[in-house]
Amino acid sequence: MKTITTLLLTFLLAAPASAEQLALVGGRLIDGFAGEPVLRSVILIKDGTIEKTGTVDSLPIPEGYREIPLWGHDVMPGLWESHAHLQLVGHSDYIHWQEHYADRFQDEIMPAAAVQLLLAGVTSARDLGAALDDSIEIKRMLESGEIPGPTLYLSGPFLQHEVDDWQKSYRWEVRTVGEARERVKQLHDAGMHIVKLIDQDDMEREVAQAIVDEAHARNMKVVAHAHKPDEVRVGLEIGVDNFEHTGLTTAPGYPDDVLSALAERTATGIFHGLLFWTPTVEGLWNYSNTLKNPTHLDNQCWERGLQADTIEDIRGSIQDPASLSYTQLMPLRRSTLKNKIAQLKESGVVMLIGTDSGIPMKFHCQSTWKEMAWWVEEMQFDAHETIRAATYWPAVMMGVQDRYGSVSPGKSADIIAVQGDVLRHINLLQRVDFVMKEGVVYKQNGQANNDALPERFHQ
Repeated sequence: MKTITTLLLTFLLAAPASAEQLALVGGRLIDGFAGEPVLRSVILIKDGTIEKTGTVDSLPIPEGYREIPLWGHDVMPGLWESHAHLQLVGHSDYIHWQEHYADRFQDEIMPAAAVQLLLAGVTSARDLGAALDDSIEIKRMLESGEIPGPTLYLSGPFLQHEVDDWQKSYRWEVRTVGEARERVKQLHDAGMHIVKLIDQDDMEREVAQAIVDEAHARNMKVVAHAHKPDEVRVGLEIGVDNFEHTGLTTAPGYPDDVLSALAERTATGIFHGLLFWTPTVEGLWNYSNTLKNPTHLDNQCWERGLQADTIEDIRGSIQDPASLSYTQLMPLRRSTLKNKIAQLKESGVVMLIGTDSGIPMKFHCQSTWKEMAWWVEEMQFDAHETIRAATYWPAVMMGVQDRYGSVSPGKSADIIAVQGDVLRHINLLQRVDFVMKEGVVYKQNGQANNDALPERFHQ
């Protein structure tokens, strides 16, 4: 029988960190909306929720609120990572990973990925593709406060027409309308928020349509791969909500009929819902830079929460990036990326920041800011709109903009800050100085708050 002391210690270790009454004072507030930033802002937080916002001249700090000075910082909503894989943490051999680490996903891998994302300033994430039992368990751990991490929106397993044997734990074959409806129901009843489609062009049309219709009837979102022109064509016809990746391998751009169909779909967005696209492009672009300078692979941030043998195995798998079969097409794809992104932007889709975080050499502690920097520095996207693509618009896509995606009264106190002018220097996001999730401070002055983290995540 456990002693009272042991039971109390177990409770304290499992209990979520508690939120305080706080005042964030002095920072320039980029609130997630389209307006101008607010200078010398004050944000009052109570019970994990934003109570009031104002300025040092207009909003007095009430008695009993602990003041956190953020002078010289840009303050903004917590970031969204719109395409993550929490069961992956950068290893280059998927078959080896599934064979040797599946029994560690729940206890080690996914919790480590969640904490790494959170400390990088990611307070909401879409996890697109994992075994259903693993997805259920990570959802439970986060919601109970057993581990810290982003608010997760999960898909569970991919749905597709045909699946290799080694993938069947996290991908489900769907061949008939009956299977389509049953699988979506199973995902919904398990608490999943998203249905992820791949190779929808290989499915019988009525099967793919049944997946989308069943998901929408249950208020689930449907995301779909866009690796092939027909995946996009079919996805538009059946009504998916969000396409993933730029796709089309080494083709220079999207076919004219696909671009016309996208423009027609976005023209009716006000009536039929916005069409979203998550291009996940930075890793492709910067692969050649990784070959020249792989120093970022040595950053110990991605080791947080992982066991020593896991770290050693990952490091060994990416020791020679030039030889990986996974990456061989990347140099040929690189020259096509700017045109494809320009075409998507011209088509009117609403683009979201997502990275495929967790795939080989794409670490959860680095991926999101790198994607944002590529948009601004290489594609000349407006920095403010890029931030909105990682805050406001993902919340709209998931239908939770009443609670997340902006810093405004009544919303969750998911707030980050960086020292300096992030609208001029977007790569400041690689060193997020302050992270708050639901009113709990997990990072301050650039250092993790170990009081809010279980010991296994200390570094």
